[in-house]
Amino acid sequence: MARIGASVETPLTANPEFGPGCNRPLTVPVLILSATDGGAASRLVEGTRPIMSMDANDTPLTQEPSRLANMEVVRGLLVGNPYWLRGDPQLLADLGLRLDAANIVDFGPVALSRVSAAHERESSARKRLETMARANFAAQTQTHAAVIDVLRSESLADLARRVNQLAQLRFGLAFGGLAVEGGETPSGWVTLVEGQADLILGEGVDSRLGRLPTAAGLFGGLAPVIESAALARLAMWGPERQGVIAFGSIDADAFTPEMGAELVVFLAKVVERTAERWPRP
Repeated sequence: MARIGASVETPLTANPEFGPGCNRPLTVPVLILSATDGGAASRLVEGTRPIMSMDANDTPLTQEPSRLANMEVVRGLLVGNPYWLRGDPQLLADLGLRLDAANIVDFGPVALSRVSAAHERESSARKRLETMARANFAAQTQTHAAVIDVLRSESLADLARRVNQLAQLRFGLAFGGLAVEGGETPSGWVTLVEGQADLILGEGVDSRLGRLPTAAGLFGGLAPVIESAALARLAMWGPERQGVIAFGSIDADAFTPEMGAELVVFLAKVVERTAERWPRP
């Protein structure tokens, strides 16, 4: 059994309680913390019976109402002798306590909360970036495969067919098509009037993404179900003959104005170069 503390005996030469000349010592109660071999602990005051017994989990085992008054004695001793606790860092740690300097705000919990919140924000942002990176990588992979498909075209009509096919099979879209202004239109291509490419895209604009009502004519019978589109300008057989490559989706969030159009523009350039294999219609 380990004991902390002791009683203090002070000899008195006279004590009215015991009569004149009585030399009986006065026992001052001192808090004693004792631990038994089984892990249970008792809080005692020297000169008294145990106030309360606690098990290893600080669960009360016994408590005598007649002795509860001694708790006030213990409290008074601790208040009057605070260094018993303050001077024992290990005891403070065991009790889950720590000292706070006067007039100083303890920012520990606040700072810890801010660090935790910052960590959660960084973790969330990192996950979003990782998701975007994976999506971009997948899109680039499919785009590279789509380029191979386009380069295998055997005619202008086959080129239009392959663009529609890769849109559906590689990108999960509803439609992919080609349109060109003026002159004779190749089979499978959409015919545009002179200047219509500028009306659809905007004068001097090379690409547009999002919900584009002015592009409805590019999607034929699927126009009523197309909720978002990705368009890029084509310069077929020279800058004077304008065209549009169009991709449509039934998902309104598939293409939004905030997205980058680099892959769509890249595919448009591949289509332009591929179409140069055959004479201008």
